[in-house]
Amino acid sequence: MSIQTELQETIDSLVRRGRGILAADESTPTITKRFQAVGIECTEASRRSYRELLLSTTGIGEFISGVILYEETLGQSASNGLRLAEIAQRQGIVPGIKVDKGTIDLANAPGDKITQGLDGLGERLKGYKEQGARFAKWREVYPITPANPTLLGITANAEVLARYAAICQSYGIVPIVEPEVLIDGDHTIERCEEVTEAAQNEVFAALKRHRVQLEAMLLKPSMVVAGKGHPPKASPDEVAKRTLRVLRRTVPAAVPSINFLSGGQTPEEATANLNAINTAHVNVPWLLSFSYARALQEPPMAIWKGKPENVAAAQEAFLHRARLNAAAQRGAYTPAMEKGSGAG
Repeated sequence: MSIQTELQETIDSLVRRGRGILAADESTPTITKRFQAVGIECTEASRRSYRELLLSTTGIGEFISGVILYEETLGQSASNGLRLAEIAQRQGIVPGIKVDKGTIDLANAPGDKITQGLDGLGERLKGYKEQGARFAKWREVYPITPANPTLLGITANAEVLARYAAICQSYGIVPIVEPEVLIDGDHTIERCEEVTEAAQNEVFAALKRHRVQLEAMLLKPSMVVAGKGHPPKASPDEVAKRTLRVLRRTVPAAVPSINFLSGGQTPEEATANLNAINTAHVNVPWLLSFSYARALQEPPMAIWKGKPENVAAAQEAFLHRARLNAAAQRGAYTPAMEKGSGAG
């Protein structure tokens, strides 16, 4: 099979109406914090059990087309002996892999960050592909302060994202490009819109320089929201208007799907905002979907608490949250569904 055919088959499997992507790629320090918040001891066994809980949820493939895994998870087997990636595949869910190595301070740009992991990426991709991964994800972050992001921060992060994406495609791996504008801070929604537009413009200029095939990649952007320290929160309609305006100005029509990150929003906020985006748009060229972590996982994790007797209830909560976001992706979500009414 040619690389081009591989890429297209993966895109066709991921970009599906009424489905989105589960981000289950939390690093060990990140998932440790989330486990501790709900009283779960973080061990290799507990991380495996939790991710097995998610991937083995009956019917989840009806709403989830892909899952981003952490390197540890890609190599793990479930309690029944099947590899976790294979459990996902049996649900009709495409396994993917987080390939970046986290952020460090960007030299000569105080307050900005840059993501590590390009060295040896090609060899790692070969190994991940042998384990079943068909797409990858790389995250760059953009803090907002009165001085950040700097022009250097915006251009350097875009260059890294483009280099990563080009390497992925050369190995037949679909890249998810994630320029995350952070919600931390007290900035206005207008400032977030300004930064998001500048960051995404530079990302697509860099992707063009590196000859990345836009038809064989996915964009995972932030929604345009105010900083969490700047109340009150904008309405879903306001978020949708500003987010769509930025997308129209920055994202070429060749990109098949835009899968938003939740970026610190509550599960309910992330679903309501996605629904507003899908009801407000008129004739956009992209599928507008989700690639959520906490906004899908927060309810099931809080119910599970690391106890086997809570698995069924946690899976029910996870399936419900996935169903609501799938409805929002079709513009068919209503707040009444939060309590189960009309969620089917």
